[in-house]
Amino acid sequence: MSKILIIGGGAAGMLASIAAAEEKNEVHILEQNEKLGKKLFITGKGRCNITNDCDMETLFENVISNPKFLYSAFYTFTNQDMMKKLEEWGLPLKTERGGRVFPISDKSSDVIDILQKKMQKAGVHIHLKTQVERILIEDEEFRGVRLTNKEVIKGDKLIIATGGNSYPATGSTGDGYRFAREMGHHITELSPALVPMNGKEEWIKELQELSLKNVAISLKGGKKELYQGFGEMLFTHFGVSGPLILSASSYVGEALKKGEITLNIDLKAALTREQVEDRLLREFEENKNKRWKNVIGNLLPAKLVPVMLEYMGVEEEKRTNEITKEERKRIVNCLKEFTITITGLRGFREAIITRGGVSVKEINPSTMESKLIKGVYFAGEVLDLDALTGGFNLQIAWSTGYLAGKCVKG
Repeated sequence: MSKILIIGGGAAGMLASIAAAEEKNEVHILEQNEKLGKKLFITGKGRCNITNDCDMETLFENVISNPKFLYSAFYTFTNQDMMKKLEEWGLPLKTERGGRVFPISDKSSDVIDILQKKMQKAGVHIHLKTQVERILIEDEEFRGVRLTNKEVIKGDKLIIATGGNSYPATGSTGDGYRFAREMGHHITELSPALVPMNGKEEWIKELQELSLKNVAISLKGGKKELYQGFGEMLFTHFGVSGPLILSASSYVGEALKKGEITLNIDLKAALTREQVEDRLLREFEENKNKRWKNVIGNLLPAKLVPVMLEYMGVEEEKRTNEITKEERKRIVNCLKEFTITITGLRGFREAIITRGGVSVKEINPSTMESKLIKGVYFAGEVLDLDALTGGFNLQIAWSTGYLAGKCVKG
């Protein structure tokens, strides 16, 4: 029986502990917070988007950084395996739009509870409020850890599942990167990912809390298109957020280092320009003598009307039968290309995940073991792996955690 230490009681750490305990190991999970799964608790707006019920090809397509590295992890423990396990353990699930999987209860706490019960049943030793100060290495092999209270815990194998830099309020301190560096590992550039964006225009504040559904967006840096997508977005007091924007943030970071970029929003994505113009002509025909400011509300959400009246530059007191062909074209263009200047990404405090991390070139993809230090394994967000929204990042945590847990035996 090997003694396995796991630093971090998040998604990857919890599942790794279960997998390692099932291999007849003595497993100790060291968590610096007062409870397990603190970040997991807030995922999916507190509902916990556990994984995505998609095929394997789609799973890989949604991974942004180093998808090929995940081949063994994803096939060893698939999204379907995760769903099956949770239901077997007593957590009923449901699948929503876009393949997003949630507990039927819509409570992330239920996911954490079911994992904790399984951990306790498997005999995992849980150490809360326990912070690791240093990893003890001898002859390039793991020997144990030293805690901040100077206590030394010896062990045969170590799994580092400390998470990234995102949401520091949940205890994400970046310690895992420090541990990795001290062992000689290279850390790729860290940046916030799946994060809202800052907008330049003053009128953005007037649109705070406005949600737009079924819109298409494109982001450009100069003439280069950086991202295209369709779905839902949200205006905030500082800029834009929502699923579409969070996904786009994974593609625009490098361009934003060079300067501002342009966000184009197609407010009528289901219609061509010609169809939008036909719709506009019908509105004008049905409301011949009405003022333009009283008709635009038939085309847009009420909160957007004042901003768009100014943005379009068409005199709001004009009657619809006075609007010129040139002005009509301008209205159509504005509905199809509502433009915002993006000045930057928000910080780690608002990022769902961290992009960058321990270089996967230095990790064995078949086992998650370090190629530099024998007996040390990595799992989850601490690695240079990230994906789009929709449950894909949690699946990375589940798959890498499970694989590491299964491979620490012996």
